Amino acid sequence: MGSSLIIRCAEISDLTTITEIYAHAVKNGVASFELEAPDLAEMEQRFRAITKNGYPYIVAESFNSVVGYAYANSYRPRPAYRWSVENSVYVASDNHGTGVGRALLSRLISDCETCGYRQMIAVIGGADHFPSIALHRSLGFDIAGQLTGVGWKHQQWQDSVIMQRALGKGCESPPDDWLDGCS
Repeated sequence: MGSSLIIRCAEISDLTTITEIYAHAVKNGVASFELEAPDLAEMEQRFRAITKNGYPYIVAESFNSVVGYAYANSYRPRPAYRWSVENSVYVASDNHGTGVGRALLSRLISDCETCGYRQMIAVIGGADHFPSIALHRSLGFDIAGQLTGVGWKHQQWQDSVIMQRALGKGCESPPDDWLDGCS
């Protein structure tokens, strides 16, 4: 990709391509455990909910085309988890292995640190999803566990690998006031 790759905040106008990228992942892989790809209206609703809550939602653009996207969202809804986020990264299938995922996840980590979050969690569908596991490991994530056979997709039981990375000060000190650097 080189210098043609731009990472920027996602916009409503990106959602058609984002929906297509996600639909391909839903239909052909196990990165998502959804069984039916959501339509554009549902993806817009999700986008608005994530961004309304101040979480980063970004795209990778190459030669004026969106080739991947990533976002952070609440790890879990209970208040004690509010300093932790879960990441999602999806890359157009014809851009796998080109550095788009690394660029997106690197920026997402940075954006979440700026926001004051302390932990990032990756829930990776498929214990054999080695490229995603390797990408996360290369950016400082450690495997925190594996859930065996927690999803039924593509006519077989699928595992989830849980990975975790400290952000900023991690758990070395109490949290600052509520995430002043975001939204």
